[in-house]
Amino acid sequence: MTRISHGNDVVFKIEKIENEVAYLSGVNVRLCADSNINDLVLVDTKENNEDKSFYDKLETIRNFERSDYFYIPGKILHVDGDREYLNRCLEFYKKANVLAFGVYSPEEQMANNIEKYLDDINPDIVVITGHDSLVRKNSKYFSDAVKVCRKYQRDYDKLIIIAGACQSDYEKLIKAGANFASSPKKINIHALDPAIIALSLSLSDKNKDVDLLDLLSKTSNGKDGMGGVNTRGVMTTGYPR
Repeated sequence: MTRISHGNDVVFKIEKIENEVAYLSGVNVRLCADSNINDLVLVDTKENNEDKSFYDKLETIRNFERSDYFYIPGKILHVDGDREYLNRCLEFYKKANVLAFGVYSPEEQMANNIEKYLDDINPDIVVITGHDSLVRKNSKYFSDAVKVCRKYQRDYDKLIIIAGACQSDYEKLIKAGANFASSPKKINIHALDPAIIALSLSLSDKNKDVDLLDLLSKTSNGKDGMGGVNTRGVMTTGYPR
């Protein structure tokens, strides 16, 4: 479905309808919204190639020397407020042969749930994402979860935190302790934007600083959709194979 009043700019699916009001979530963007049902138009989403550009980037991300060295990518814990988005991100990590653990959690429960997974999984990278909007304001819940993670590990290079969704409060998330967050310009982000940041860092050498501008340029809207601080990669390199 798209909204006539918004120029049919975003494709949504209907989560529920109450009193002639449809509650929506984005098909490809991490956005929740509501709309009068008379404002909605049905669209065909069978040909959904939105993820293709992200998959095309995999080989450019995995461009390390393959001869006599071996590599251990960083481990990812991905906590998501949307099961469908979570599965898409996990498939993305799997395609790149990176170990990732996925946890579905409603945004308001993330801060209470996440510490036990930090203990069990001991990740190098944590992704905290789901749905957000200027109205719904899940940024508070993301921020609370970030604070739990940063209290667990205060070193920004030993635990990389990526947080936020569409229109999230970027400043709040960075101040809470995230290495990367959305959304500097309060715009929508693609479902795989947090995953592309996580995957790139997982496959970047832990002894080298990541090119921040180049990393952000890999996401759907660059520095307008995602921002962050200078960070090192988390991949371990060994020799010989």
